[in-house]
Amino acid sequence: MARAYNLSAGPATLPLEVLEEAQQELLDYKGTGMSIMEHSHRGKAYMAVHAEAIANTKELLGIGDDYAVLFLQGGASLQFSMIPMNLLGEGQTADYTNSGAWAAKAIKEAKLIGKVNVAADCGKEIPTRVPLASEMNLTDGAAYVHITSNETISGAQWKSFPKTEAPLVCDMSSDILSRPFNTKDFGLIYAGAQKNLAPAGMALVIMRKDLAERVSGSVPTMLKYSTHIENDSMFNTCPCFTIYMYMLVTRWIKKTGLETLYARNVDKAAKLYRAIDSTDFYKGTAVPACRSDMNVTWRLPSEELEAAFVKEAAEAGFSGLKGHRSVGGIRASIYNAFPVEGVDALVSFMKDFEARNG
Repeated sequence: MARAYNLSAGPATLPLEVLEEAQQELLDYKGTGMSIMEHSHRGKAYMAVHAEAIANTKELLGIGDDYAVLFLQGGASLQFSMIPMNLLGEGQTADYTNSGAWAAKAIKEAKLIGKVNVAADCGKEIPTRVPLASEMNLTDGAAYVHITSNETISGAQWKSFPKTEAPLVCDMSSDILSRPFNTKDFGLIYAGAQKNLAPAGMALVIMRKDLAERVSGSVPTMLKYSTHIENDSMFNTCPCFTIYMYMLVTRWIKKTGLETLYARNVDKAAKLYRAIDSTDFYKGTAVPACRSDMNVTWRLPSEELEAAFVKEAAEAGFSGLKGHRSVGGIRASIYNAFPVEGVDALVSFMKDFEARNG
């Protein structure tokens, strides 16, 4: 079987060696005669998986005991509500920056819970970008400051993170574990799994434990971070197979090295941006200083040519290049597991398509 180059924004490509290991263990996990999907989430076999998944995360990001690593259901979208429900007290204000579609969704949900100040808003600007730290109009005594590290749809990314008095909360769904960062600069980090981490089915949440103490008694039990901290993410049956896959992916990241992976990601993106910038036929959609290393977005001279590009690319083995329905264009999502040779092949296809249609 010839594997396609999966350029989808998510569910996204996974490391081939991870898929092969999961395949080998699927029917009989570690000689137990059962799949890991069939094991009790409180049994010895699964508990070892769960513990390693947490340990790998702590090792990769240098996380101390003052932070909790949680595996929660509902994806990143549920976090849009859980964060203000837990951290935004009565009479307080939360600061949010609007950098695009996903930041806007987080703002919309937070406004249902409490008072929100949009501290910076470039969400509808073309070319797309993220705010400058100097643009942020922050509230004195804010409950927290929320940013979206990488806008999957627009292809704009924070290259460095702002320093804030209030706890910094960050949606890292599309670039978590793609580059090193200092966890201590953040109060809470969350990420849907289906881009860089694992199959869909959970959100990774990394949070300062003291922040969980803010929660009001009126918040339902399942929506309290404290519930999941106290129960090691096993208050209810956790998404065991997704966490197992996450364990395998974090093993792969450890073996590769996060710094090595980051350098590879930067190089992959640079190859695509060079191909875009070397001609007038393709036009990048993000401000160069904010260009994402994960989601490369561009346009062609017409929508008809874009449709032809997507169709011919699919026939050549490149899947998922159509831009999000809200903005159109082309989007190549080149997450951690997307191979270098896939980027080289895509650049070659782009040059050939231009030669035939430019």
